[in-house]
Amino acid sequence: MNQDLEQYLRFFTEYRQIDWPEWLVTAEFVVNNKVYAATKVSLFMENYGRELRMGADIRRKEKVEKATEFAERMKKIQEGVEAVLRKAQEEMKRQANRGRRKVEDWKKGDKVMLSTRDLVFKFKERPAKKLTERYVGPYENLSSGKC
Repeated sequence: MNQDLEQYLRFFTEYRQIDWPEWLVTAEFVVNNKVYAATKVSLFMENYGRELRMGADIRRKEKVEKATEFAERMKKIQEGVEAVLRKAQEEMKRQANRGRRKVEDWKKGDKVMLSTRDLVFKFKERPAKKLTERYVGPYENLSSGKC
């Protein structure tokens, strides 16, 4: 959502970017009215159980539904959104786990290699990080556990 908002403001603000607060109301309308791929409904529909009115006759008489009917309809919408989000979450988890490697169980005294990615203090004098070794060691493991 933040990326969408940033892109919207990037398109419509002037070059010096001093008028962005004036666009926030319109940006909020756009964000609330956008149908999201994960939920298949807009935020407004998810929160209020109906779509935003855009340019409709506000004098139009509508049948006011009973509170119990409204609550039931909102419950169905919420259940649908939750089901879709659970499915999306499971898919994201599956994709994330696909590239992960198995966790190794290290024993105290095992020899291990250390990545130099976070060992800046040792390699400060090296001018080109690209030419620094990626792993150093082997070092003796002082604790047991999973890595």
